[in-house]
Order: sequence, then structure tokens, then C-alpha cells
Amino acid sequence: MTTSIVVGGSGGLGRVLAQRFADRGDTVIITSRTSARAESVAAEIAGTVRGLALDLSRPQTIDGALADVREVDNLVISAVAELFTTVADFDITKAVDLVTIKLVGYTETVRVLRDRFTPGASVVLFGGLAKERPYPGSTMVSASNAGITGLMKTLAVEIAPHRVNAIHPGVVGDHPRWRDTPDHPHVSRTPIGRLVTMAEVADAADFLLRNTGVNAQELFVDGGVRIT
Repeated sequence: MTTSIVVGGSGGLGRVLAQRFADRGDTVIITSRTSARAESVAAEIAGTVRGLALDLSRPQTIDGALADVREVDNLVISAVAELFTTVADFDITKAVDLVTIKLVGYTETVRVLRDRFTPGASVVLFGGLAKERPYPGSTMVSASNAGITGLMKTLAVEIAPHRVNAIHPGVVGDHPRWRDTPDHPHVSRTPIGRLVTMAEVADAADFLLRNTGVNAQELFVDGGVRIT
């Protein structure tokens, strides 16, 4: 049976992907910062799903938190930290937290689990379109998502032959953060005439995991807004 781990699987895109894995019969492990949240969502997803507490902002604790994970076929790291800060109004504490999660925490998670990868195991790291299309307040979000590109490439070399890819979603129309936003400006600029969906992002992440010829690649799921 396939074992799929979704770090950050208790909400948003991670949860949708975890549900996809559970629906097809995978053994699924989802993480959240608290065990109560992780276990509650695992019960809601149903199937062979369990929740673990994992705090990427405290990378020294990651090894212990994942101690009882025995085998990994798919590893998706989608955990995020929201931060809107400009250089003029810089929040150092939150900035350090964000960078720690996205770069140090992601790296440590791969390091800890690497020896438990099955021969065909692969990794997908979540970045975001902000690395290409900054917006007011995205200073650290854009920088950390750009860092995912470098991290993905070096991990693909360091843990070869295991594959590592990155996915960069654009604005996701049915995501809780955006679904109640009327007339989002990206709609009129997106060639497909609408925002992408969570199901489309999950399908793209699953493709990166499944296709054994795709490695060290960045996949943008944005409806083509980058060309406008």
C-alpha cells in the first residue's frame, strides 16, 4: 500500500491533496502544528488517515515528531505561514518564522525522512506565484517562494535518484482565502477567464509525484496569468 505524507495537510491545498490520496486508498499521514487539529482533520478525511503534530517553525523538533513514520512513497510539503510585510514596515519576528518554515523546516523534513523513502519515492514542495509576481506586502513571501526553487534543485541532486519537484499555484479561486473575494483582479488578466481551483492544483501535484520522468522541475498552476 502507498504511504503518502502531507505536511500541512490539515487545511487548504494540503487537505484537498490528502483527501485525494485517501480516496484512492493510500495510507495517509497529515500534519498540523497541534495534534488535536491534525487528528480531528484526519478523522474527517476518513480512510486510513492519521494525524501528527509537526511544527516546521521549530525545526529541532521535526526528527522526534516524525520518529514513528516507517515508510514514505509520496512526500508533499505544503505548510505555509501568512505574512504581509513591506521593507518599510518590516516584522522581523514573523519574517524569521516564515523563512524558517519554508526553507529550514522543509529541508529538515526531507532530511529526516530520506532514509525511509521507498525506492520510487518522490517529493513535491509548495512555493507560490508570488515569487514571479510580487505584490504590495509580499516581500518575504516572494523571497521564500523563490528560495523553494533553489531548495528543490539542490535536493534533487542530493537525494537522487529520488525525484524532487516544486509547484507554484496562482490565486486559487475556491481556496478559503479567496473564495469570498468578489471580482478578483486576476480573473480579467487570466487567459482561461477564471481562477484555478484547488482540485486542479492537487491534480498537478499528484502528476509531479506520479510521473517518473519529471524531476527538478517547477510547475506553475496559474491559468496562464504570468504571460499577461
